[in-house]
Amino acid sequence: MYINIHTHHTKPEEGIISIGNLYKDFDSIEVDSFYSVGLHPWYLSTETWEEQFAVVKEKSRLKNVVAIGEAGLDKVTETDFELQQAVFSKHVQLANEVQKPLIVHCVRAHAEVIALLKQTPVHVPVIFHGFNKSKELAQQLIALGYYLSFGKGLEKQGVQEVLAALPHVKIFLETDNSTGSIKEIYAHAAKAFQIEEESLSLQLQKNAATVFGAALTRL
Repeated sequence: MYINIHTHHTKPEEGIISIGNLYKDFDSIEVDSFYSVGLHPWYLSTETWEEQFAVVKEKSRLKNVVAIGEAGLDKVTETDFELQQAVFSKHVQLANEVQKPLIVHCVRAHAEVIALLKQTPVHVPVIFHGFNKSKELAQQLIALGYYLSFGKGLEKQGVQEVLAALPHVKIFLETDNSTGSIKEIYAHAAKAFQIEEESLSLQLQKNAATVFGAALTRL
């Protein structure tokens, strides 16, 4: 069994549990698939975000919406940074309210994300998705209790070395917007950890049970 915790391609595949991320077109949610919902910092607008967030809040209560996000902070996008912080804080509050994990998008703003997660205390699991930064930052985030999800970056030896230094119980795998298979990501991760793919698969199923509870088996 493969678990893909963050993808923008929701085509069902046998033997793969995928969580499709929606940051728009929230009415496209189908009853036989799993989703996360949130407002991506790239596409925020002062004129529309409150109306859009009201829809996110409504959809967050569906049983097959198993996480909030991706939401977060991004210093590369042109979106006003204060707006990003205000909207991210709303996502933290929503995740606490519905008691579902928070999937974080973070680009060059890890200190600010950490500060906000402390300022608005988060009471659910937090997953930094698409992680491809340093070993030191990875260990800092894990020491704070957060999870890291790795994707296409694992094609690089340096990212594999970062993953290899982390506890198996704090990681997930994803494809994000890549059209590649999650099976390829699992192969890279198993190589990094120097374990069999079957052992990795069993561990990530345990991680998913810890973070998402029975949510991924309820359909």
